[in-house]
Amino acid sequence: MDDLEPIRSTRPQMLDEMSVDDLRARIGALRDEIAACEAEIEKKEAHMSAADALFGKPG
Repeated sequence: MDDLEPIRSTRPQMLDEMSVDDLRARIGALRDEIAACEAEIEKKEAHMSAADALFGKPG
């Protein structure tokens, strides 16, 4: 699986059926996904700020 690929699940994971190591791995993967989402938000906000500065803020 690609590191940039979002985690998708068709059914909820049964956390009580996962080992401690599996849970820790899942937490790490979720943290990585959150960090990627936050970076994408920052990038999009920067683009929006640049567009607002160039064209003026609508409204």
